[in-house]
Amino acid sequence: MDELNRKTVEEFKQAKKNRIIVLLDNIRSAYNVGSIFRTADAFLIEAIFVCGYTPPPTHRSVHKTALGAVETVDWMHFSNIADAIKQLQENGYRVYAIEQAEHSISLEKFASGPGDKIAVIFGNEVEGVQNAVLEISNGCIEIPQHGMKHSLNVSVAAGIVLWKLISQASNEKGEI
Repeated sequence: MDELNRKTVEEFKQAKKNRIIVLLDNIRSAYNVGSIFRTADAFLIEAIFVCGYTPPPTHRSVHKTALGAVETVDWMHFSNIADAIKQLQENGYRVYAIEQAEHSISLEKFASGPGDKIAVIFGNEVEGVQNAVLEISNGCIEIPQHGMKHSLNVSVAAGIVLWKLISQASNEKGEI
């Protein structure tokens, strides 16, 4: 483990985070939530907001799948995602739903500026991001898909989007 240069929980807590917050809205699967926590840990994401009936990190299956990431990644629970979005926007975050929608921005064309504070919303595995949530978001980002199926597992989608946002930020800093 030492050779992998892994951070301790305390080192992770003290590390400079990427200014990205993940919102999980009405995710059904605790396993998906745990997987997203692991991804958030891997990319030093600032926090996860667990909204609606999304299983919290205290849920046994989230904890099991997260493999310790619930101890490192900060999180908050909001009964209503609109409250979370309002709080983020009041604190200077631009909030984007990850969804296939009219006027969405293709992920490969999405660009944020240096120092931008970004929040991304991942919705229910079947229904996606609610229309009411799309209306109060700053925009919509869509993952381009070219096969017969035009949907991805929410944890896979989170991995793709977060990697893109992190790699873009690293390029801006000259780290890649």
